[in-house]
Amino acid sequence: MAAPAVAAVAALLLLLPSQVSSEAAAGEGRRLHTLFSVECGDYFDWQAVGLLHSLRKAGQPGGVTRLLSCAADQLPSYRGLRIGHTLQVPSYSRHPRTGDWYPAINKPAGVVHWLKHSVEASNVDWVVILDADQIVRGPIIPWELGAEKGKPVAAYYGYLKGCDNILAQLHTAHPEFCDKVGGILAMHIDDLRALAPLWLSKTEEVRQDKSHWSTNITGDIYGMGWISEMYGYSFGAAEVGLRHKINDDIMIYPGYTPRIGIDPLILHYGLPFKVGNWSFSKLEHHEDGIAYDCNRLFPPPPFPREVEMMESDPNVKRGLYVSIECINTLNEGLVLHHASVGCPKPQWSKYRSFLKSRRFSELTKPKHWNGQTIENRNIVQHVASLKEDHKLPKIHTLFSTECTRYFDWQTVGLMHSLRVSRQPGNITRLLSCSDEDLKNYKGHDLAPTHYVPSMNRHPLTGDWYPAINKPAAVLHWISHVETDAEFIVILDADMIMRGPITPWEYGAKLGHPVSTPYEYLIGCDNILAKIHTRNPSACDKVGGVIIMHIDDLRRFAMLWLHKTEEVRADKAHYATNITGDIYSSGWISEMYGYSFAAAELGLHHIIRRDILIYPGYVPVPEVHYKVFHYGLRFGVGNWSFDKADWRNVDVVNTCWAKFPEPPDPTTVMKEDQAARERDLLSIACGRSLNKALYWHHKSRDCPRPSPVDGASKKFQKVTASNDLGGGNTEQSFIHNIKQKSHIDVAKLKPIERVAATISSVHRARRLARSSRIWIIAVWAASVAVFLLVISMFFTDRRRSVSRSRVSRSQKAHV
Repeated sequence: MAAPAVAAVAALLLLLPSQVSSEAAAGEGRRLHTLFSVECGDYFDWQAVGLLHSLRKAGQPGGVTRLLSCAADQLPSYRGLRIGHTLQVPSYSRHPRTGDWYPAINKPAGVVHWLKHSVEASNVDWVVILDADQIVRGPIIPWELGAEKGKPVAAYYGYLKGCDNILAQLHTAHPEFCDKVGGILAMHIDDLRALAPLWLSKTEEVRQDKSHWSTNITGDIYGMGWISEMYGYSFGAAEVGLRHKINDDIMIYPGYTPRIGIDPLILHYGLPFKVGNWSFSKLEHHEDGIAYDCNRLFPPPPFPREVEMMESDPNVKRGLYVSIECINTLNEGLVLHHASVGCPKPQWSKYRSFLKSRRFSELTKPKHWNGQTIENRNIVQHVASLKEDHKLPKIHTLFSTECTRYFDWQTVGLMHSLRVSRQPGNITRLLSCSDEDLKNYKGHDLAPTHYVPSMNRHPLTGDWYPAINKPAAVLHWISHVETDAEFIVILDADMIMRGPITPWEYGAKLGHPVSTPYEYLIGCDNILAKIHTRNPSACDKVGGVIIMHIDDLRRFAMLWLHKTEEVRADKAHYATNITGDIYSSGWISEMYGYSFAAAELGLHHIIRRDILIYPGYVPVPEVHYKVFHYGLRFGVGNWSFDKADWRNVDVVNTCWAKFPEPPDPTTVMKEDQAARERDLLSIACGRSLNKALYWHHKSRDCPRPSPVDGASKKFQKVTASNDLGGGNTEQSFIHNIKQKSHIDVAKLKPIERVAATISSVHRARRLARSSRIWIIAVWAASVAVFLLVISMFFTDRRRSVSRSRVSRSQKAHV
């Protein structure tokens, strides 16, 4: 077939609404239509291409409409109007009445507009509503899923904790009907007509209720009302009396494992996921024009035969196949889309050949719902990659901070990474604050928080020792909070999570906590342990990450605090050769307090070296560390990061502030593989902190940069992606921040001072390195000249000897 013909066919497949006929949908009263909401931008365009392609491939019956929210000033430059069957709807991103910036409200606003102004809405019986970041694997037919009038079908969103507390009581007359649902909605058109106006008004209502935005009320990890639209739906549905049939087997996040015997119909790639060394995160492509870059695809995942070799557990392997199917289907949609817009024929590649192969076609043929008809409020919860009959203990994660700028940016980094890592269970920040500091503190909403009296200055001895706040805060929490958690995970604030930390993965049990090695705690081997514990032989050199059974923690917490006070008071044994403390100041007394208390109670630690790594250290090959602990300075080339440099800088409350960018990974070209892996981990840690700050500022409604401000636009684009640039200097960092007219210049002065200090350190290092290089070059040149002179001398001497021999020979013949 000629290339133009192929392009024409591809265009028809992608641009026309899906009108696939189906016997299941042919009956009277069973006319079906699918909706999804997007905004006008590259980010939603590539998602729309993937979703539309998957709907066509899955054989979704009925029509499909893309609800496109675009502001008037965006339309002239928008290039995606021809992607699918589209209804343009007014943009609510900036609320016309309140001025609130909240793009998620476009979803209910778009549905209301469609019901009022679309001819299709008058000729439909059932509606399926999806999100743009989804891949559909088979037809979604409401009545086959068990949907009835008054009883929509939806997926389970268990984190909507506001259905169980004051939030529901404030915002719906029927809080008992509030269902934790979202992701996919399949309902009768009459139910949608009754629900839609309330969905919109309840979203506005919850969004304005800022006094109840906190994480412990909503479950929103940012505590910024970002999931108000989801609550708007649940509260609106409760108000009109809809009772959902709920299930979490219809939809799955890639990276999780489906239950045995279940083939989910929807892949929701809203979270990062990985297969082996390959990974994908939609946030890395926040402003990616891949839909318009001819023949460019997302990095291909491993081939099926490679997945086959990765995992022996057949159920876990199913989860990996689901993950690669998601991105492969997305890439297949891009291939067809590029052909439809007239892109030249791409060069052959093994991956493109696979996407056209019979093997791929077989793997991605439409799935049909094989689960039981969903009964009312039947919620089936499961955890990825675990046996069906394995009952998992509940866990709760704690970390200790103080109410300072220094701990606030660490909190932003840790909380973002906890969310991305999908750490299960509840998370609580233990915030140690004096009454005076608490009056002026601004970071209440950074994390679910338990407030603790500050022990920076000991109330009895007057000793200034902030590290004691950690055991004191844990003791306060365990004494004042009722928890049903069986295991507690304790972290430090200066950590970045890279994966979930669970007791079942590391074998924690009663009497046997799990922790990471702290070899420098030499006091476990000498007189210090003999003085401070009756069981010095049981002293373990551990810290950093702790996984402990709740019953052990209840016995242990008081003794941890007591032993910390005891070691801190023992100034006679502060010496480095006794404690390992390089400052000989008793600064690590809290760590010894932990080890000595654990020894006293006979707790025997399971010590795992594969949980935590300090950036700047060489990783063990093939080990996937779950935690970056950036407690020490680390760097790559001319770039370095030390948390202490940012002790007094307010990067949390200064819009779009961030840390100096680490280098681009592609510039790390070291022959030494160990050094290369070390540098890549250091870069990943630096980028994770900046990414967390970006999403923090975005959730705080920081004003968008001016369209004419190219530098600021580039700054925002670079920070938005996971590939957080490379080569930005500290000066460009300050320049980009200054471009934001709303920033208080006074707030920038500490950032400028720190950046200047770091810059001067780097300049000094570059000068020193330049001097060393110059000295080495002079030395090498001198050696070369010396060797040349010696060589010339001996060459001339050999010639003289040779001439003398010839002369003697001639004389002998004469």
